Amino acid sequence: MATIIIPTPLRKYTAQKRRFETRENTLSGALEQLMEEHPQVRQNLLDDEGKVRSYIKLYIGDEEVNPDESRTFQLDENTEISIVPAIAGGYQSAEQPAEYSTG
Repeated sequence: MATIIIPTPLRKYTAQKRRFETRENTLSGALEQLMEEHPQVRQNLLDDEGKVRSYIKLYIGDEEVNPDESRTFQLDENTEISIVPAIAGGYQSAEQPAEYSTG
């Protein structure tokens, strides 16, 4: 079974699961299964056009994978897929007071 490593920011949408096992044999199939079982992951992983968001990188082992190739990228039972969101500062959630706003 292939395994998707869930990054910390997405774990709140997967009941705190760190790993997601899938029997899918393509990267896109594995991601789709993850999003079907955990629907809130979809809005955080994909943009409005259904493409992987630009600030998210996908890795198979140590190799970065182009999301556009996910439909044809074959997985085997020992494949580890990592979802890696870019880390940036300055994020302001809706819950933060307006006094912290810079604009």
